[in-house]
Order: sequence, then C-alpha cells, then structure tokens
Amino acid sequence: MVELRHLKTLTALRDAGSLVEAAERVHLTQSALSHQIKDLEERLNCSLFIRKTKPISFTSAGQRLLALADDVLPMIRSAERDIARLAGGETGRLNICIECHSCFDWLMPTIDYFRQNWPEVELDLSTGFSFQPLPALIRGDLDLVITSDPEPRSGIIYAPLFSYEAVLALSRHHRLAPCKFIQPEDLQQEILITYPIDQSRLDVFTRFLDPAGIEPAQVRTAELTVMIMQLVASGRGVAALPSWALHEYLERDYIAARPLGERGLWCTLYAAMREEHTSAEFMTDFINTAKEITFRNLAGIKSA
Repeated sequence: MVELRHLKTLTALRDAGSLVEAAERVHLTQSALSHQIKDLEERLNCSLFIRKTKPISFTSAGQRLLALADDVLPMIRSAERDIARLAGGETGRLNICIECHSCFDWLMPTIDYFRQNWPEVELDLSTGFSFQPLPALIRGDLDLVITSDPEPRSGIIYAPLFSYEAVLALSRHHRLAPCKFIQPEDLQQEILITYPIDQSRLDVFTRFLDPAGIEPAQVRTAELTVMIMQLVASGRGVAALPSWALHEYLERDYIAARPLGERGLWCTLYAAMREEHTSAEFMTDFINTAKEITFRNLAGIKSA
C-alpha cells in the first residue's frame, strides 16, 4: 500500500514545511502532490497531517511513516551507490572550488558525508578568490565549481542546487534599520563590505546597484563571514549576504537584516561541471547529497 514515492513526498513535506515547496522538491505540481497524499490517506483510512498548520504538523500515523522513511530511504540510497560502483567500477577525482566563504556552512557536511560513501574518489577543495575557476574547470584542473554566477561556456553544464535570498545585513541601530526594504540609492552613503571578489561577480552590484547606476560610498573587503558580522554589528559598514548565512546572527539579535528591493533579491547557487562528468555516478551523488543536506540544514532556501 505504501510506496517509495509516498515516503519521499512525506519527507519533502516535513523538510519543506509547505505544500508548494514540497511539490517543487519532488518535481510535482501542488495539485498532484495533494492528490498523492489524499490517495495514500484513503488507502490507509487515516489522516497523515493536520491541514492549515504552519509549520505542517503530522498526525501519529504521519510521524510513523516519516520514521519509516528515515529508515528506508537512506538504505535504498546506499544500495544504489553500491550497485553503481559494482556496475561501473567507478573511481575518480573530485576537485571542488567554491566562490563564497559562507558556502562552507553546508559544503563541509556534504563532503564529510560523501567521503563515507565514496572513499575511492580522490577529493580536494579550494576557493576561487585568487584565480578564475571556470577556465580552470575547462582545462581540467578542477572538476566542480560552486557558483552563483553562471557564465555560458562551451562544454560546461550548470546544475542548480537551491535558490536563496540575498539580504542587507546592518547594525540594529543603523539609520536604515527602520526601513521595510532597501533601495539602491540607500547605499550611496554606505560602506559596503564584501568578500574579496571582483564586483562583476557579486549580485549586489550586477543585479541591484549597477542597473540603478548607484555606487556605494566605499567598498571594503573581508574574507570571513564572522569578520564581516563584527564590522556590521559595530556600525562600520553594511553587507549583502545570503539570508541563511545570517540566520545564527539574527537569532542572537546581533545584527538586523532587510530585503534588497521591494520584492527581494533572489539568487541561485549552481554546481558547474564539464559535460563529460554529468553521467558520472559519484558526481550525480555528490550533487544530490548537497541538495539533501542544504534543504535539511539551511533556513530560507527554495528549490531552484
């Protein structure tokens, strides 16, 4: 009666917290997802979650199926990995480059989990602050680049990982703190703190300030998120960062954050790889693992 697709759907519903986001994660329409759950409830003759609760609250029956999913789905995933290795005898190399320091929050747990399941794959990690990673990917020096700035290049495929909102971090006592959202011209008088990346690769410039013809009063760089947060909290500048990177600091009331623009500035993070690698089982598994861990651990992200 209960099928794997049902377990995957319930898990997505728990992790996403809403029907809309869960439907995106399992690649269904909201109507199809609702129909699937209703069909399962009719088969089992009981409700699985309480309607119109936020976040979604599961009944005892729903919680029992989630416990089953947490046991069964990882076992199936592990078996699929083993079969892929037996079928293809895959060993390989995965040299990864990231273009944002805040990505370490989710990438390191992903790498740790991946190492356990693919011990025969040689894995290395570097940052793309001192060189151009995409040309290195094309040359074969790298195998995977985590970027929010996809450039159309022959032989390179971009797999979307997740979408996130970039927000402006500022001191709780900043003059802009009372604003509901930030306009480009609001930053004309501000010191903007960024990671040490060229402005042409930063969304706050390319998608927010540049289209409005606005420049901040000054740009200052810092390599670590914690350093940026200290500068912001002490009123020595503002910074545009992913909302999930600020979650801990906002919970501690260390800083404030405001949307960039009335509709917010939403960005997508991609995994760039050479076209020849798209069929490699270990590459596919790494990307799927990254998605699972980010949706489990990061706040405020959406399916790309």
